[in-house]
Amino acid sequence: MFEESKIIAVDFDGTIVEDAYPKIGKPMIFAFETLKQMQNAGHRLILWTYRSGKRLDEAVAFCKEHGIEFYAVNKSFPEEPDELDNKVSRKIHADLFIDDRNVGGFPGWGEIWQMLNGNNRANAEMESKLKKKKKGLFGRR
Repeated sequence: MFEESKIIAVDFDGTIVEDAYPKIGKPMIFAFETLKQMQNAGHRLILWTYRSGKRLDEAVAFCKEHGIEFYAVNKSFPEEPDELDNKVSRKIHADLFIDDRNVGGFPGWGEIWQMLNGNNRANAEMESKLKKKKKGLFGRR
């Protein structure tokens, strides 16, 4: 499905690891394997989390211990100055957001990998709907 590289923002608690905040939970099944495959495919990963300070440093170190280093952490790009934290929104630029708080919940890393690689029937159905001719206001053409 994604032939070019994407910027993908990924949540930590409840997504990469089981939610045990402020502690670090156990890794979610296939989380680190999928993240590594995403990076190998050329996608840039941003850690996008509620954590800050010491708790954020712990999360970044945990991911590094499991073989994942992020393109950026809680910012759109690594060069973004830290002093902007209280002056601008923390909303970041990304093509995709992977978060356990998604509408419909977190589908699991296996399903996410299938979605990203177009191996999912739901993706085919969604793409089919998008390709249909759009109708005008009130269903008129």
